[in-house]
Amino acid sequence: MLASKEIMKFKSYQNQANLFVKEYLLADPLIPYTSIIGGIFACKMVYDLTQLFSTIHFKSYSSLTKIQRIEWNNRAMSTIHAIFITSMSLYLVFCSNLYSDSQSAELLTERSTALSTFALGVSVGYFMADLGMIFWFFPSLGGYEYVIHHMFSLVAVAYSMLSGEGQLYTYMVLISETTTPGVNLRWYLDVAGMKRSKAYLINGVVIFIAWLVARILLFVYMSYHAYLHFDQVQQMHPFGQILVVVVPVVLSIMNLIWFSKIIKGLMKTLAKRQ
Repeated sequence: MLASKEIMKFKSYQNQANLFVKEYLLADPLIPYTSIIGGIFACKMVYDLTQLFSTIHFKSYSSLTKIQRIEWNNRAMSTIHAIFITSMSLYLVFCSNLYSDSQSAELLTERSTALSTFALGVSVGYFMADLGMIFWFFPSLGGYEYVIHHMFSLVAVAYSMLSGEGQLYTYMVLISETTTPGVNLRWYLDVAGMKRSKAYLINGVVIFIAWLVARILLFVYMSYHAYLHFDQVQQMHPFGQILVVVVPVVLSIMNLIWFSKIIKGLMKTLAKRQ
């Protein structure tokens, strides 16, 4: 009898919790705000857990300088975000039917769902948290190029989340976050004194390939896609049209500059090993 009552009591609490999440936290008008808060909270949680885990399991962590430990935790935060948003972007752009030309009469530039909006909100929360850390510890966590990158990304993602416009192209750009885990791993290997290791060399080659595909070729494809559907882009709000054109151009220029540095770094590493 007691066990049965406890089970019923638990199910009652569970139903109330599900109702609260469905009717309030994930209600369409509140999704942008709850997802942003959730994104910021997730960043804080990952940062703290990384600090705790690294202190216990990595002996070299305690020997790092204070700013290196902060960057160590920050990079774990950006890696988790990159894995999350890349997975969501690949699913929504290539696996789901949300942006299929044959699935809906609705304009491609105006299609959105609760899931697509929620994922963008989480990303906005991350960019806000990371940008705040960059400003707070400036320039230790990144110089002006990181500020420019994050500002453009934050504005574009936030606009797409709030307006529901251009989410397809926003997700195409966010696929470029697939390079982030590799870049962060390279920093970890460097700090661990493994620059001459085979893992460091393999990491450099993987970054080169991933960057070429996700930050160069994909941006070319996105520009071509926007050109083919420019009649739909023109029906967006003027500010949205500017974002669809300007943000990819700015990020492409930055990606090309960083790509040239990646090539030089890889060639330097290969030359040393020979």
